Amino acid sequence: MPSIIRTVVLTLLAALATTGGAMAAGWDDIVAEARGQTVYFNAWAGSAKINAYIAWVGERVQAEYGVTLRHVKIDDTATVVSRVLAEKTAGRDTGGSVDLVWINGENFAAMKEHGLLFGPFAEDLPNFRLVDVENKPTTRLDFTVPVVGLEAPWGMAQIVFMYDTARTPDPPRSMRAMLDWAKTNPGRLTYPEPPNFTGTTFLKQALIELTPDPAILQLPVAEADAVAATAPLWAWLEEITPHLWRQGRAYPANREAQRQLLDDGEVDISISFEPAAASSAIAQGLLADTVRTYVLEGGTIGNTHFVAIPNNSGAKEGAIVVADFLMSPEAQARKQDPSVWGDFTVLAMDKLTPDDRRGFQALPRGIATLAPEELAPTLPEPHPSWMTLIEAEWRRRMSQ
Repeated sequence: MPSIIRTVVLTLLAALATTGGAMAAGWDDIVAEARGQTVYFNAWAGSAKINAYIAWVGERVQAEYGVTLRHVKIDDTATVVSRVLAEKTAGRDTGGSVDLVWINGENFAAMKEHGLLFGPFAEDLPNFRLVDVENKPTTRLDFTVPVVGLEAPWGMAQIVFMYDTARTPDPPRSMRAMLDWAKTNPGRLTYPEPPNFTGTTFLKQALIELTPDPAILQLPVAEADAVAATAPLWAWLEEITPHLWRQGRAYPANREAQRQLLDDGEVDISISFEPAAASSAIAQGLLADTVRTYVLEGGTIGNTHFVAIPNNSGAKEGAIVVADFLMSPEAQARKQDPSVWGDFTVLAMDKLTPDDRRGFQALPRGIATLAPEELAPTLPEPHPSWMTLIEAEWRRRMSQ
């Protein structure tokens, strides 16, 4: 690890605390080291708007810092974890193939457990002082796993359900009600196929509502009676599956495919982890302007997504600069614009300058986006081990 990185990790937080956020000399050194580096950013590539946003980030960090950002397009972050682990096993301690990765949940837990992450670094970044850690605790707690500065937050997510008011004026408002609705409206409901994260989260949402004691889901599976906790989920799934789209014999590959089914009129409900997804899709002509969103009566799962740096990255300084830029008011406001992405910010409005705050206030919310108070309550993610269990058991049951 370059000595400059070791120095800044030790000094930046103290410098920020004493200067009220002014950049310390160590940060200037990192920016200088980053110039000319190429950062290979491994990030999910299933959305054209997200790909376009990452391309814009590349343009900005090149112009501002002389850092070249290469978007390595992936469809499953688990493959990145496996690759970095294989490099570690092979003794590739420097010059790794991944410099920055979009990550959270079980993938973060796995990389943390195997010692694959560089840091802590995130809370030493200049823009971290603007993060709303007080009101958004998941910026420091990733699926119950403490972040401890090993990943930098760059977006907020919460499950919402999309429906076309012209066809479905009264959608089901709970997972239990969804079973009755599916029976009455056969073939009009589906979810993305696990291990797609939206599909798995749909099952976790059902688990939280159906399990006798939801609090137990905050513990690792090994510390809980997983059979008793998940039995109601599997009973519900067995009952609802025959009434799903294509009788549960096929599933859309991802949320984009499910959104297309909604637009084509094949299903009446779609799921997204982006509260502004419907407004963004309407603006792009991908959904009818009669589509709206809702959350369930008891709330829906929400989380933060992050970027992290593998400890064998050969461009740590460049990756640090990109991670900090992603938390900047400029990048966060652009990302929250529903015409660009619609991803909610991790920043606290009262920590911004008046000009930066006005930039957020000027953003259109979108005709299908719920107000923050309408999204409440936000339910915490279960421990990552429940996600692993659900995916494996779902696959076993569906293959029978």
